Amino acid sequence: MNIIHLSALDLALAAILILAVAGLSVLLRLELGKQFVIAALRTTVQLLLIGLVLKVLFENVHLGWITLLATLMLLVAGREVMARQHRRFSGWWGYGLGTMSMFISSFSVTVLALLVVIGNDPWYEPQYAIPMLGMMLGNTMTGVALGLDRLTQSAWQQRAVIESRLTLGEAWHEAVREIRQESMRVGMLPIINAMAAAGIISLPGMMTGQILAGAPPMEAVKYQILIMFMIASGTGFATMAAVSIGARHLFDERERLRLDRLHGAAGG
Repeated sequence: MNIIHLSALDLALAAILILAVAGLSVLLRLELGKQFVIAALRTTVQLLLIGLVLKVLFENVHLGWITLLATLMLLVAGREVMARQHRRFSGWWGYGLGTMSMFISSFSVTVLALLVVIGNDPWYEPQYAIPMLGMMLGNTMTGVALGLDRLTQSAWQQRAVIESRLTLGEAWHEAVREIRQESMRVGMLPIINAMAAAGIISLPGMMTGQILAGAPPMEAVKYQILIMFMIASGTGFATMAAVSIGARHLFDERERLRLDRLHGAAGG
């Protein structure tokens, strides 16, 4: 394959654009300049580190090391889900709900694809397992975070309505049904939009990367379709699970609304 290698100077030129955007945000008083630069630095450091880790994994294929890296990716994704919510569940629930939902969904879909669809030997070959799991977790993380954030925010804002419906004799799942459904829709909307726009408005990242690396376009397309279907199903399963379990946790065993279970609820 004809791969054009990028130098440090090439990347530095691209970084100038980041600095230009950060500078404009300062001039416009958007208060995003510092965050923009920090995010760019994190991207650079994190990708360089994962590049070194993957280089070692490719040279020393072992299920234990791959499992360790996958676990670390999951734990960090769980932390990001929690950080993206304005009103999250307190205690273990704030971290565990999103993490467990992503674990069940992303890992099961990825393993299924590796074993049944790709069928590589060994099935945990890091060349396939780590990039696929990374794309699964990245997109599932967004869906779960959006869904849970909408759930808790809406429950807080509509607490009077929910309690009135409970007083009128509705069960907890009826009182919060519309909020739960809307939260699931919000969580799944980004991947639905991504699938609808793929190939016409945008060329997805994996497909673009493979084409730039010299892969035949149709082969890149087939892999991208596989990934999009995996991401959509994984995001859907995880979002529906997280929102459903989270909605139940908003109520106690006597079906009373318990917003004190949300972080910062006492402060209004």
